[in-house]
Amino acid sequence: MSTIERAEVLVSSPGRNFVTLRITTSDGATGLGDATLNGRELAVASYLRDHIVPLLIGRDPARIEDTWQYLYRGAYWRRGPVTMTAIAAVDTALWDIKGKVAGLPVYQLLGGRARDGVMVYSHASGTDVPSLLDDVARFRELGYLAVRAQAAVPGIGGSYGVRKGAVYEPAATALPDEQPWSTEAYLDFAPAYLRAVRERFGFDFHLLHDVHHRLSPIEAARFGKSVEDCRLFWMEDPTPAENQEAFRLIRQHTTTPIAVGENLTSIWDVQHLITEQLIDYVRTTVVHAGGITHLRRIFDLAALYQVRTGSHGATDLSPITLAAAVHVDISVPNFGIQEYMGYAGETAEVFRSGVRFDKGMLLPSEEAGLGVEYDDKAAERFPYEPRYLPVARRLDGSVHDW
Repeated sequence: MSTIERAEVLVSSPGRNFVTLRITTSDGATGLGDATLNGRELAVASYLRDHIVPLLIGRDPARIEDTWQYLYRGAYWRRGPVTMTAIAAVDTALWDIKGKVAGLPVYQLLGGRARDGVMVYSHASGTDVPSLLDDVARFRELGYLAVRAQAAVPGIGGSYGVRKGAVYEPAATALPDEQPWSTEAYLDFAPAYLRAVRERFGFDFHLLHDVHHRLSPIEAARFGKSVEDCRLFWMEDPTPAENQEAFRLIRQHTTTPIAVGENLTSIWDVQHLITEQLIDYVRTTVVHAGGITHLRRIFDLAALYQVRTGSHGATDLSPITLAAAVHVDISVPNFGIQEYMGYAGETAEVFRSGVRFDKGMLLPSEEAGLGVEYDDKAAERFPYEPRYLPVARRLDGSVHDW
């Protein structure tokens, strides 16, 4: 019987920090899992090295479900982003191994294709309305069928989602960037630039917008109502999800679809949101919600309540997670959309992925497993750099949700 012989935790920073788990079996098969938690990467690396890797040696790599339950229930301290990200890395690596042993891409092990491709959206942004419109035009020319739009609020330096370079990366290499925020200015400005996008480009593509947890429930309700004429595909994270009953209030005031879940880590975190039909899209992702095994569980629950998938896919999720997400997306019946931002050139030097973009969709690799390789030699050129996500402060100096 094949057993797990070695598990390595690999930390590198090709464009940004990534934590990767590589599992090797006694038969020589290898599998890769993403363990990146933006701004807290070394916490997960330590959790893996110090607590999980010793438990893996000698285990049967084919027993994916048993290993998931062993790591989740056996720790006693359940859930939370560090624990679930570490479990996800193990789970994803074991699915990669299983696909390689079977000689099949992972999506075939999940039931095969339920669609021809995975529709994606990317991020258009601008420092003002004209530059935002130019960026939307660029993504439309690239063939995107869906575009997220964000613009800098005039006079407010902390507007979320505005790209500074070729790739959006909010994390800073020094202490956290403390950014100013005005909810009132945002509520006045955001509906205007979303209407400007529709006025220039029409309604023959999907338009998305990320509120990024920054509004109270009644403010979110007001925002959703004010942009109904824009026919958004969704408004993302309109209010912090800790108070899930708050989404019922938003629902009472607007028909704008709601997407939530990128920072939620388990089926129990989204159970109420799904079963009460308080959201339209669940945004949990492979790396932060316990891997392929647990993500499928979440999506199966969502399907019962006509909630569709819309997994998080920012650049702080490595190409391993993107590949795994595409394998899941293409196989589940209730797929909605997949976030896709692309990666810095340095990232592609370390992670070589078979995922392809074509006509607004991503296509999975047809190689056995996930179809991603990790280049150790290239990774040596990109050592870890401490990074922190920003902190938002209201204009009166008080801390706000970033």
